[in-house]
Amino acid sequence: MVAPNGAKKTKEILPQIPLSPAELAEEAKNCADNGASIFHLHIRDKNQGHTLDVGIYRETIAEIKRIAGDSIIVQATTENCGIYQPHEQMQMVRELKPEAISCAVREFVPTPEHETAAKEFFAWVEQENIWPQYILYSPDEIRKFADLKARGIIPAKHNFVLLVLGRKSVEQPKDAFAKPHDLDPYLATVREVCPDVTWAICAFGGNENECMKYAFEQGGHARIGFENNHWLVDESIAPSNAALVKQLVETSGIEPATANEVRNKYSGTRQP
Repeated sequence: MVAPNGAKKTKEILPQIPLSPAELAEEAKNCADNGASIFHLHIRDKNQGHTLDVGIYRETIAEIKRIAGDSIIVQATTENCGIYQPHEQMQMVRELKPEAISCAVREFVPTPEHETAAKEFFAWVEQENIWPQYILYSPDEIRKFADLKARGIIPAKHNFVLLVLGRKSVEQPKDAFAKPHDLDPYLATVREVCPDVTWAICAFGGNENECMKYAFEQGGHARIGFENNHWLVDESIAPSNAALVKQLVETSGIEPATANEVRNKYSGTRQP
């Protein structure tokens, strides 16, 4: 998976970050050509600000489909970024009906009072055959995810999680870099409370590539890209997300799955 832009980095911080529909479509095609199968999509408004605007989402996804076809799965983020409430995040998904979404457990179920609405929404997501990935920021959140599944708030079939390593920072100082073994307490908790999940990691900062290689060794999957990191292993700035994808494929020696292979094996939206 590639996360090409995120919610906060701007052209002033990283000139090559793709933000417009045209830029994102071209990046999606290049990333697919280099081994990415899922495109974790954030959209921006005219001032480069984070938005969940359904119209902008539709325009961007249509452009990605026009340029990249079905060669990459588009996963629409629901991130609130301190702007949106859970009901607004849910409404966006209901209107957009994308192939895949990411949703942070702590944003959709911040309190027990939110469980009823979340249960109804996640059941609807399953009914609509939308593929969700649940974002978890700590071992405690892994336990919460397992508890919500055990109590039927999250459907039993929803089995794809993202484990977030490191600290968010648009400047990405080196003291904020995640390290490979930061994964260990997360993975110990996964193996204890929800060993059947399919898990991937993202890792903030310039150790991203090494973190992903460690995840592969442990049986996991990778999400890389400018949302989390813009450094190559030689400590230069990556010219594109596709360069990060290519670097990981070459240095890890993996054979990346195609989008249709991922659909057939994991998402439930089977393709020929």
